[in-house]
Amino acid sequence: MRRRLYFIMPDLASARKTMDDLLLARIEERHIHFLAKRGTPMEGLNEANHLQKSDLVHGAQVGLALGALLGFVLGGVRVMSLVTDDRWQLVTVLGSGLIGALFGAWVASMVGVAVPNSRLRQFAQAIDQGRILLMADVPEHRLDEVRALLNAQHPEAEDRGIDPHIPAFP
Repeated sequence: MRRRLYFIMPDLASARKTMDDLLLARIEERHIHFLAKRGTPMEGLNEANHLQKSDLVHGAQVGLALGALLGFVLGGVRVMSLVTDDRWQLVTVLGSGLIGALFGAWVASMVGVAVPNSRLRQFAQAIDQGRILLMADVPEHRLDEVRALLNAQHPEAEDRGIDPHIPAFP
């Protein structure tokens, strides 16, 4: 299991040096992400993708749950009013729930991709000021080691804590 470390880097040179130090500490590049203000040059850094920048995953999860709930309710209403054969009642409710879940996840993920990540709201002011956010997904058993390394080698970086859990996808 991995935990996400957050650090605010003051400038691009500091961010590049931190990336190099994390790579030397054997943190894979695919687990290191940087987020900066639009238009900031990100050469040499692994820029955050849409899964990290947007609320796509959170939106899909909420849409899945609400769509399934609505699908089950509509399936129940349909069974009460239209389906008279006992053999198809359970299939109708379960099928409606599944279709509702898939439709809800699809629609909510389309909305979520257009919305900034709600977990990163606390860093918006720093990013708007031109600083760079580092997100490093570190194995839980190496968390203290990597955090101490970054604090020791990069006193200019602002340690902004650890995410209690990271989503499965980003």
